[in-house]
Amino acid sequence: MNTRDNQLNVKSSIRINATADRVWDALTNPEQTKKYMFGCETVSDWTIGSPLLWKGQYEGKDMVFVKGHIVKIEPGTLLAYTTIDPNSDIEDIPENYLTVTYDLYPEKDETILTVIQGDYKKVADGDRRYKEAYNEGQGWNPILVEIKKMLETD
Repeated sequence: MNTRDNQLNVKSSIRINATADRVWDALTNPEQTKKYMFGCETVSDWTIGSPLLWKGQYEGKDMVFVKGHIVKIEPGTLLAYTTIDPNSDIEDIPENYLTVTYDLYPEKDETILTVIQGDYKKVADGDRRYKEAYNEGQGWNPILVEIKKMLETD
């Protein structure tokens, strides 16, 4: 849990034996995201204000599992986007969107990838959504582990 500035965020970090460019590709390339994000690919033109969709299949049908917009982008360094599950019972209004931020810190041939998702205090049903996202103390860790495995074995 991250309570910076009285916010309620999920925060996870991992060190990956790969360059920041390779980690960036894993985060933004639809062919890569399908490998670690439950079969979902990213669909966006990666410019500020543009939509970002996470698309996949469920029971043979194409679906959008997560949607949002690009908030900030610095290729190879930082990506921030809003997010909501369009299939949930949460009202699809800007006040209910969370923000996910990826920070990439290169160190020689390695990269420290940090993901922060929140602020759960500002959205509808934030406590429940926080508990679901935190997944019993796991947060983004399982996804980061998959990204690490993918990049270190390719």
